[in-house]
Amino acid sequence: MTEFFLRPDLRDALAPGNRFDDVLALQGQVFRELDGRRTLRFVRAGKSYFAKLHFGIGWLEIFKNLLSGRLPITSARNEWLAIRHLEQHDIGTMTLAGYGERGRNPARIESFVLTDELTDTISLEDLALEWLTTPPTPHFRRAIIHELARIARTMHQSGMNHRDFYLCHFLLANSQRHAHRLRLHLIDLHRAQIRAQTPYRWQLKDLAGLYFSAMDAGFSRRNLLRFVRLYSGKPLRQLDASEQRLWRQVEGMAIPLYQKLHGRAPSTLFYR
Repeated sequence: MTEFFLRPDLRDALAPGNRFDDVLALQGQVFRELDGRRTLRFVRAGKSYFAKLHFGIGWLEIFKNLLSGRLPITSARNEWLAIRHLEQHDIGTMTLAGYGERGRNPARIESFVLTDELTDTISLEDLALEWLTTPPTPHFRRAIIHELARIARTMHQSGMNHRDFYLCHFLLANSQRHAHRLRLHLIDLHRAQIRAQTPYRWQLKDLAGLYFSAMDAGFSRRNLLRFVRLYSGKPLRQLDASEQRLWRQVEGMAIPLYQKLHGRAPSTLFYR
């Protein structure tokens, strides 16, 4: 079984012949290389793209995942389905330029996803480091919080969870560095999951990951409470017992992660 799509601009730029093999043989600046998987940047006709190429993870990796209670990611299909899902729900992400999958044996499936490069952007993790010496305006900080909460709320309500939901996976165009309304792009969707409804445990893990990654970003308690209100639709003090439980568990999961990494407690919390 083979599934294959290339946008016309790439279809014309790649060499003729077996285009699936042409894609898997792409060369460029390699950003990550693991067993059976490679991420690289390449240029065609003066335009830059990113390719995530999967060559089959092997039965050993599949069994290791299953024995650890995790569903193995056997192809790039997860990523292109997640991109489509985010587009359908008005969440900024990468732009698909191509995707494909072939093979039936789950250990040997070959697949790829190609996206346009997001140029002239900065991750929120790097932006937060700049804030240590050059704090943003209150308006800009609120705009960041508003967009983060909108993305998290929309994504979870639509049945998707990210599984690597950290500030480093949100990109902001440099042209929007001082905007009062802005649009973030969510990337690294390799492990995303899509269901009819987001399970509580995955909602919790996404929110705890985001909170953990933002603990040194200079957000005040008022900023955190604003995020809770935007995500939940009402202030923290008006949440019912089950909703309060979610945020207490978010904090309870994020604090040990922070302490393990930094050897100290974070300075700004929801409840303390």
